[in-house]
Amino acid sequence: MKRLFGVLFNTKGLAGVALGFITSLAPSLALADELNSGDTAWMITATVLVLMMTIPGLSLFYAGMVRSKNVLSVMMQCFAITCLVTVIWVVYGYSMAFDTTGMEAGVFNLNSIIGGFGNTFLQGISVDSMSGTIPESVFASFQLTFAIITPALIVGAFAERMKFSTMMVFIAIWVTVCYFPMVHMVWAGDGGLLWDWGVIDFAGGTVVHINAGIAGLVAAIMLGKRKGYPSVAMPPHNLTLSVIGASMLWVGWFGFNAGSELAADTTTGMAMLVTQIATATAALAWMIVEWNAHGKPSVLGIITGAVAGLVAITPASGTVGPQGALLIGVAAGAGCFFASTTLKRAMGYDDSLDVFGVHAVGGIIGAILTGLCTSSAWGGVGLDGSTATQIWIQTKSVLFTIIYTGVLTAIILMVLDAVMGLRVTEEEEVGGLDVNSHNERGYII
Repeated sequence: MKRLFGVLFNTKGLAGVALGFITSLAPSLALADELNSGDTAWMITATVLVLMMTIPGLSLFYAGMVRSKNVLSVMMQCFAITCLVTVIWVVYGYSMAFDTTGMEAGVFNLNSIIGGFGNTFLQGISVDSMSGTIPESVFASFQLTFAIITPALIVGAFAERMKFSTMMVFIAIWVTVCYFPMVHMVWAGDGGLLWDWGVIDFAGGTVVHINAGIAGLVAAIMLGKRKGYPSVAMPPHNLTLSVIGASMLWVGWFGFNAGSELAADTTTGMAMLVTQIATATAALAWMIVEWNAHGKPSVLGIITGAVAGLVAITPASGTVGPQGALLIGVAAGAGCFFASTTLKRAMGYDDSLDVFGVHAVGGIIGAILTGLCTSSAWGGVGLDGSTATQIWIQTKSVLFTIIYTGVLTAIILMVLDAVMGLRVTEEEEVGGLDVNSHNERGYII
């Protein structure tokens, strides 16, 4: 009986033959096998983690760093951007980012820069449509969370002084002409401009962080400095909120980086490990440099250093190993500290919450070091070509992103300044945006 049971249920036995015959007659069964429940479960989790990065993570991180009279304004901006970008993504954003119609490897045309409109209003996404081993609905949701957090990052650069109405219009236009095309060029596949260059950007060094950081710098310069800056002290009003927000960002970033593999596999596991290593290393590096420079380590410094590490490891997280993560962490912590202090003072711009100093500079450091640390000599997965060639490709992608986003952001803001104005009045700024933009107060005194 035991032997008969084994013959019937062994995959090489009668049951296996029967199952194979039935599957061959039922294409629907084969289609169902494409869905990997483990991958799908992980990607649903990763999507929730990345959404948590914006609301509440980034909201709290930024809210604690502004003055008490503006605490609600940055929270409102992050929340409103989440809603606005979601609707835009459904109407045309997903299509502009991932419609690959007209794309062909090695052929440059308009579709190398921007997707078509075949998926407007998410046409074609049904219960059964797939993206690899996960439902396309999950893929679209995951990518939506990236589209949400990228423009929300920019808020920190012009915090406490931009008109809310102008901010909403600016974000709508910016994601359309800056974010969606960058996604398409880097991640849409063969025929995408930067994809064909061979750029390694696993989770968004160029697409998210350099893109948002450069836009933030341009916005900060064009809006001008906050009233009283830099002679008037403007310390964070509640670092407790910022620590909570930074902690949520750190946890959520595992969805951001490890989720970008779009599967639950060995690359996902390594992406999680190197994200942790780089983040902790960068936080320590910032703390040590600041301690040496100012005599005391600060809470604001260590949490900002952690975010710098998260930013820098993002493009490299799918291709580097622990050794490379350590290098990237040290470079990000020290480099972003320099950019957010010495460089910022020397250049004289008022990047309120150091969006350029952390996201653009951290993204640049990470993107370029990806070319080095992906090499097997640094414990990475290895490169098809030489390390020098990959570093040049990474550098070229950085320069392209800076020019592309910088120029278009400046044009958008110039037009909006002429049409509706960028900045609140001096009286509104002094009184605070919570009351003057939203008729509310974050705290009852």
